[in-house]
Amino acid sequence: MDRISKDQVKHVAHLAKLDFSEEEIEHYGYQLDQMINYAEKLNEIDTENVEATSHVLDVRNVLREDEARESLPREKALKNAPDQKDGQFKVPSVLE
Repeated sequence: MDRISKDQVKHVAHLAKLDFSEEEIEHYGYQLDQMINYAEKLNEIDTENVEATSHVLDVRNVLREDEARESLPREKALKNAPDQKDGQFKVPSVLE
């Protein structure tokens, strides 16, 4: 654990409301240090001619056309309603 101290691991554990033993603090500190090492290796890669992207694959919305069509008849929509009144769904009040 060159870059991560035990106190830092304990601090992060406290923020996450986790309780670790001394052995776990050593273990997670080592793992965090390894992650930092890997990130530093990634920073060494030359990305000068690499186009910035937010996704690895092309992302596009696949949506159907918005077309007006016949709606569900009221009787059919209310068929399985647990409670209804005057052709509308009846739900418990959320405001007093």
